[in-house]
Amino acid sequence: MSQSKILLEVGTNELEIVEFFINERDGYRGYYGINVSKVVEIIRPQPVTAMPQMRHPCVLGAFPYRGGRIVPLIDVCKYLDKGSIGDDSNIIITEFNKVQTAFLVSGVTRIHRISWKQVETPSRFLMEMSRGSITGMVRLEDRVIFVLDMEAIVATLHPALSISMDEKEDDSPMPEQKYHIIHADDSNSIRRLVYNKLEQEGRFDVTQVTDGEEAWHLLQSYKQKAEEKKAPITDFVQGIISDIEMPNMDGLTLCRYIKEDPVLRAVPTAIFSSLISPSLARKCENVGADAQFAKPDLQAISDKMYELIQNSLA
Repeated sequence: MSQSKILLEVGTNELEIVEFFINERDGYRGYYGINVSKVVEIIRPQPVTAMPQMRHPCVLGAFPYRGGRIVPLIDVCKYLDKGSIGDDSNIIITEFNKVQTAFLVSGVTRIHRISWKQVETPSRFLMEMSRGSITGMVRLEDRVIFVLDMEAIVATLHPALSISMDEKEDDSPMPEQKYHIIHADDSNSIRRLVYNKLEQEGRFDVTQVTDGEEAWHLLQSYKQKAEEKKAPITDFVQGIISDIEMPNMDGLTLCRYIKEDPVLRAVPTAIFSSLISPSLARKCENVGADAQFAKPDLQAISDKMYELIQNSLA
Protein backbone atom coordinates (compact mmCIF):
# COMPACT_ATOMS: atom_id res chain seq x y z
CA MET A 1 0.00 0.00 0.00
CA SER A 2 1.47 3.33 -1.01
CA GLN A 3 0.61 6.50 0.90
CA SER A 4 0.80 8.54 -2.31
CA LYS A 5 -2.45 6.97 -3.54
CA ILE A 6 -4.58 7.81 -0.53
CA LEU A 7 -3.79 11.39 0.39
CA LEU A 8 -6.78 13.49 1.39
CA GLU A 9 -7.88 16.85 0.08
CA VAL A 10 -6.15 19.72 1.84
CA GLY A 11 -7.65 21.32 4.92
CA THR A 12 -10.80 19.19 5.20
CA ASN A 13 -10.10 18.26 8.85
CA GLU A 14 -10.19 14.59 7.85
CA LEU A 15 -7.68 11.82 8.20
CA GLU A 16 -7.34 8.23 7.13
CA ILE A 17 -6.15 5.61 9.58
CA VAL A 18 -4.95 2.10 8.91
CA GLU A 19 -6.74 -0.19 11.35
CA PHE A 20 -4.77 -3.18 12.59
CA PHE A 21 -5.18 -5.62 15.43
CA ILE A 22 -3.07 -7.59 17.86
CA ASN A 23 -4.16 -10.88 19.38
CA GLU A 24 -3.49 -10.35 23.05
CA ARG A 25 -3.54 -12.72 26.02
CA ASP A 26 -6.68 -14.71 26.88
CA GLY A 27 -7.96 -14.56 23.31
CA TYR A 28 -8.71 -10.82 23.37
CA ARG A 29 -8.26 -8.90 20.11
CA GLY A 30 -7.26 -5.26 20.47
CA TYR A 31 -7.82 -2.80 17.61
CA TYR A 32 -5.40 0.00 16.91
CA GLY A 33 -4.79 2.61 14.26
CA ILE A 34 -2.06 4.68 12.64
CA ASN A 35 -2.32 7.67 10.33
CA VAL A 36 -2.09 6.54 6.69
CA SER A 37 0.38 9.35 6.01
CA LYS A 38 2.94 7.55 8.17
CA VAL A 39 2.55 4.20 6.38
CA VAL A 40 4.93 3.35 3.55
CA GLU A 41 3.89 -0.27 2.94
CA ILE A 42 2.36 -3.35 4.56
CA ILE A 43 4.31 -6.56 3.98
CA ARG A 44 4.53 -10.15 5.17
CA PRO A 45 6.98 -11.20 7.91
CA GLN A 46 10.69 -11.02 7.08
CA PRO A 47 13.73 -12.86 8.46
CA VAL A 48 15.44 -10.55 10.95
CA THR A 49 18.95 -10.15 12.33
CA ALA A 50 19.43 -9.42 16.04
CA MET A 51 20.39 -5.91 17.13
CA PRO A 52 22.53 -6.26 20.29
CA GLN A 53 22.51 -2.49 20.84
CA MET A 54 18.70 -2.52 21.11
CA ARG A 55 18.11 -4.65 24.19
CA HIS A 56 14.39 -4.04 24.69
CA PRO A 57 12.56 -7.37 24.24
CA CYS A 58 10.04 -5.80 21.83
CA VAL A 59 12.82 -5.05 19.31
CA LEU A 60 13.00 -8.32 17.41
CA GLY A 61 15.90 -7.30 15.20
CA ALA A 62 16.24 -5.64 11.80
CA PHE A 63 15.97 -6.52 8.13
CA PRO A 64 17.02 -4.95 4.81
CA TYR A 65 14.28 -3.03 3.04
CA ARG A 66 14.25 -1.55 -0.48
CA GLY A 67 17.72 -0.60 -1.54
CA GLY A 68 19.37 -2.22 1.43
CA ARG A 69 18.21 0.21 4.11
CA ILE A 70 18.23 -1.57 7.49
CA VAL A 71 14.89 -1.21 9.28
CA PRO A 72 14.33 -2.20 12.94
CA LEU A 73 11.30 -4.40 13.69
CA ILE A 74 9.21 -3.71 16.80
CA ASP A 75 6.67 -6.21 18.16
CA VAL A 76 3.73 -3.96 19.11
CA CYS A 77 2.18 -6.60 21.35
CA LYS A 78 5.38 -6.99 23.37
CA TYR A 79 5.82 -3.24 23.65
CA LEU A 80 2.33 -2.88 25.11
CA ASP A 81 3.06 -5.86 27.41
CA LYS A 82 0.16 -7.86 26.04
CA GLY A 83 2.00 -11.00 24.94
CA SER A 84 3.64 -11.48 21.56
CA ILE A 85 2.55 -11.66 17.94
CA GLY A 86 1.85 -15.10 16.47
CA ASP A 87 3.16 -16.56 13.24
CA ASP A 88 0.35 -15.27 11.03
CA SER A 89 1.15 -11.57 11.04
CA ASN A 90 1.87 -8.41 9.07
CA ILE A 91 4.60 -5.81 9.13
CA ILE A 92 3.70 -2.13 8.82
CA ILE A 93 6.58 -0.09 7.41
CA THR A 94 6.36 3.51 8.62
CA GLU A 95 8.26 6.71 7.99
CA PHE A 96 8.19 9.79 10.20
CA ASN A 97 10.82 12.17 11.55
CA LYS A 98 12.87 11.13 8.48
CA VAL A 99 13.27 7.58 9.89
CA GLN A 100 11.80 4.28 8.68
CA THR A 101 10.64 1.78 11.31
CA ALA A 102 8.75 -1.53 11.02
CA PHE A 103 5.99 -2.64 13.40
CA LEU A 104 4.88 -6.27 13.71
CA VAL A 105 1.11 -6.67 14.18
CA SER A 106 -1.26 -9.64 14.10
CA GLY A 107 -3.17 -8.38 11.08
CA VAL A 108 -4.41 -5.36 9.14
CA THR A 109 -8.14 -4.89 8.54
CA ARG A 110 -8.97 -1.76 6.55
CA ILE A 111 -8.58 1.99 6.12
CA HIS A 112 -11.08 4.34 7.79
CA ARG A 113 -11.65 7.89 6.59
CA ILE A 114 -12.85 9.97 9.54
CA SER A 115 -13.01 13.51 10.86
CA TRP A 116 -10.61 14.68 13.53
CA LYS A 117 -13.79 15.57 15.45
CA GLN A 118 -14.31 11.80 15.91
CA VAL A 119 -10.93 11.35 17.62
CA GLU A 120 -11.34 11.48 21.40
CA THR A 121 -8.53 12.41 23.76
CA PRO A 122 -7.59 9.40 25.93
CA SER A 123 -8.05 9.53 29.68
CA ARG A 124 -5.07 9.82 32.01
CA PHE A 125 -5.67 6.22 33.15
CA LEU A 126 -5.53 4.95 29.56
CA MET A 127 -2.38 6.97 28.90
CA GLU A 128 -0.69 5.42 31.94
CA MET A 129 -1.81 1.89 31.02
CA SER A 130 -0.45 2.31 27.49
CA ARG A 131 2.83 3.89 28.62
CA GLY A 132 1.82 7.13 26.96
CA SER A 133 1.58 5.50 23.53
CA ILE A 134 -2.11 6.19 22.80
CA THR A 135 -2.97 9.63 21.41
CA GLY A 136 -6.65 9.15 20.63
CA MET A 137 -9.67 6.86 20.46
CA VAL A 138 -12.16 6.35 17.64
CA ARG A 139 -15.49 4.73 18.54
CA LEU A 140 -17.04 2.50 15.90
CA GLU A 141 -20.34 0.62 16.22
CA ASP A 142 -18.80 -2.60 17.52
CA ARG A 143 -15.35 -1.63 18.79
CA VAL A 144 -12.95 1.13 19.77
CA ILE A 145 -9.80 1.84 17.79
CA PHE A 146 -6.87 3.17 19.81
CA VAL A 147 -4.64 5.49 17.78
CA LEU A 148 -1.02 4.70 18.64
CA ASP A 149 1.70 7.32 18.98
CA MET A 150 4.40 5.55 16.99
CA GLU A 151 6.81 8.46 17.49
CA ALA A 152 6.57 8.04 21.26
CA ILE A 153 7.28 4.31 20.94
CA VAL A 154 10.37 4.90 18.80
CA ALA A 155 11.61 7.69 21.07
CA THR A 156 11.24 5.43 24.12
CA LEU A 157 13.29 2.68 22.51
CA HIS A 158 15.83 4.97 20.84
CA PRO A 159 15.99 8.41 22.55
CA ALA A 160 18.43 9.73 19.92
CA LEU A 161 15.54 9.72 17.42
CA SER A 162 13.26 11.85 19.59
CA ILE A 163 12.72 15.57 19.20
CA SER A 164 15.69 17.63 20.34
CA MET A 165 17.35 20.99 20.06
CA ASP A 166 21.09 21.18 19.58
CA GLU A 167 22.85 23.36 22.09
CA LYS A 168 24.66 26.20 20.37
CA GLU A 169 27.06 28.78 21.68
CA ASP A 170 25.64 32.25 21.28
CA ASP A 171 27.29 35.31 22.81
CA SER A 172 24.74 37.72 21.32
CA PRO A 173 22.78 39.84 23.81
CA MET A 174 19.21 38.97 24.73
CA PRO A 175 16.73 40.53 22.28
CA GLU A 176 15.04 43.74 23.39
CA GLN A 177 11.62 42.44 22.32
CA LYS A 178 10.03 39.04 22.75
CA TYR A 179 7.58 37.75 20.16
CA HIS A 180 4.34 36.09 21.22
CA ILE A 181 3.80 32.66 19.63
CA ILE A 182 0.86 30.26 19.80
CA HIS A 183 1.98 26.63 19.76
CA ALA A 184 -0.63 23.93 19.07
CA ASP A 185 0.23 20.28 19.72
CA ASP A 186 -1.64 17.42 21.42
CA SER A 187 1.52 15.81 22.80
CA ASN A 188 2.33 16.78 26.40
CA SER A 189 5.99 15.88 26.02
CA ILE A 190 6.46 17.90 22.84
CA ARG A 191 4.61 20.91 24.26
CA ARG A 192 6.84 20.82 27.32
CA LEU A 193 10.04 20.57 25.30
CA VAL A 194 9.04 23.29 22.82
CA TYR A 195 8.00 25.61 25.64
CA ASN A 196 11.19 25.11 27.63
CA LYS A 197 13.50 25.55 24.68
CA LEU A 198 11.80 28.54 23.05
CA GLU A 199 11.34 30.36 26.32
CA GLN A 200 14.95 29.59 27.27
CA GLU A 201 16.22 31.34 24.15
CA GLY A 202 14.65 34.58 25.31
CA ARG A 203 13.17 35.41 21.90
CA PHE A 204 9.60 34.19 22.45
CA ASP A 205 6.68 34.19 24.84
CA VAL A 206 4.81 30.95 24.14
CA THR A 207 1.09 30.28 24.65
CA GLN A 208 0.27 26.59 24.21
CA VAL A 209 -2.96 24.83 23.26
CA THR A 210 -3.76 21.17 22.70
CA ASP A 211 -5.46 21.24 19.29
CA GLY A 212 -6.26 23.39 16.27
CA GLU A 213 -9.76 24.24 17.44
CA GLU A 214 -8.46 25.71 20.69
CA ALA A 215 -5.87 27.68 18.73
CA TRP A 216 -8.57 29.00 16.38
CA HIS A 217 -10.77 30.18 19.25
CA LEU A 218 -7.77 31.92 20.84
CA LEU A 219 -6.93 33.64 17.56
CA GLN A 220 -10.54 34.80 17.25
CA SER A 221 -10.31 36.41 20.70
CA TYR A 222 -7.11 38.24 19.68
CA LYS A 223 -8.77 39.33 16.45
CA GLN A 224 -11.70 40.78 18.40
CA LYS A 225 -9.34 42.68 20.70
CA ALA A 226 -7.45 44.04 17.70
CA GLU A 227 -10.68 45.26 16.11
CA GLU A 228 -11.84 46.87 19.34
CA LYS A 229 -8.54 48.73 19.76
CA LYS A 230 -8.23 49.42 16.01
CA ALA A 231 -4.78 47.83 16.18
CA PRO A 232 -3.04 45.29 13.91
CA ILE A 233 -3.40 41.64 14.89
CA THR A 234 0.39 41.43 15.21
CA ASP A 235 0.17 43.61 18.32
CA PHE A 236 -1.33 40.56 20.06
CA VAL A 237 0.27 37.53 18.39
CA GLN A 238 3.27 37.45 16.10
CA GLY A 239 3.56 33.79 15.12
CA ILE A 240 1.89 30.37 15.12
CA ILE A 241 3.48 26.91 15.24
CA SER A 242 1.15 23.96 14.71
CA ASP A 243 1.32 20.20 14.61
CA ILE A 244 -0.67 18.43 11.87
CA GLU A 245 -2.20 15.50 13.78
CA MET A 246 -4.56 16.83 16.48
CA PRO A 247 -8.08 16.00 17.69
CA ASN A 248 -11.00 18.31 16.83
CA MET A 249 -9.11 20.36 14.22
CA ASP A 250 -5.88 19.38 12.50
CA GLY A 251 -3.03 21.73 11.70
CA LEU A 252 -3.70 21.91 7.96
CA THR A 253 -7.30 22.99 8.55
CA LEU A 254 -6.15 25.54 11.14
CA CYS A 255 -3.59 26.95 8.70
CA ARG A 256 -6.18 27.16 5.92
CA TYR A 257 -8.59 29.05 8.20
CA ILE A 258 -5.83 31.47 9.20
CA LYS A 259 -4.69 32.19 5.67
CA GLU A 260 -8.26 32.63 4.40
CA ASP A 261 -8.95 35.23 7.10
CA PRO A 262 -8.15 38.78 5.89
CA VAL A 263 -6.90 39.78 9.36
CA LEU A 264 -5.19 36.66 10.67
CA ARG A 265 -3.36 35.88 7.44
CA ALA A 266 -0.73 38.47 8.41
CA VAL A 267 0.51 36.18 11.20
CA PRO A 268 3.39 33.88 10.09
CA THR A 269 2.31 30.25 10.47
CA ALA A 270 4.60 27.22 10.50
CA ILE A 271 3.72 23.52 10.42
CA PHE A 272 5.87 21.44 12.79
CA SER A 273 5.19 17.74 12.37
CA SER A 274 6.68 14.27 12.08
CA LEU A 275 4.65 13.86 8.87
CA ILE A 276 6.56 16.29 6.64
CA SER A 277 7.30 14.65 3.27
CA PRO A 278 7.38 16.00 -0.31
CA SER A 279 3.67 15.27 -0.80
CA LEU A 280 2.64 16.67 2.57
CA ALA A 281 4.95 19.65 2.08
CA ARG A 282 2.86 20.49 -0.99
CA LYS A 283 -0.25 20.31 1.18
CA CYS A 284 1.33 22.76 3.62
CA GLU A 285 2.04 25.10 0.73
CA ASN A 286 -1.53 24.73 -0.56
CA VAL A 287 -2.98 25.93 2.74
CA GLY A 288 -0.55 28.85 2.83
CA ALA A 289 1.92 27.72 5.50
CA ASP A 290 4.91 30.05 5.69
CA ALA A 291 7.25 27.20 6.70
CA GLN A 292 7.16 23.49 7.44
CA PHE A 293 9.55 21.38 9.50
CA ALA A 294 9.96 17.81 10.68
CA LYS A 295 9.95 17.44 14.44
CA PRO A 296 13.62 16.69 15.05
CA ASP A 297 14.45 20.16 13.67
CA LEU A 298 13.40 22.22 16.68
CA GLN A 299 16.35 24.61 16.39
CA ALA A 300 15.61 25.17 12.72
CA ILE A 301 12.01 26.13 13.34
CA SER A 302 13.02 28.44 16.17
CA ASP A 303 15.44 30.30 13.91
CA LYS A 304 13.05 30.34 10.95
CA MET A 305 10.09 31.56 13.00
CA TYR A 306 12.21 34.39 14.40
CA GLU A 307 13.19 35.34 10.86
CA LEU A 308 9.61 35.13 9.54
CA ILE A 309 8.30 37.34 12.34
CA GLN A 310 11.01 39.95 11.87
CA ASN A 311 10.32 40.08 8.11
CA SER A 312 6.56 40.35 8.64
CA LEU A 313 6.96 43.28 11.01
CA ALA A 314 9.57 45.10 8.96
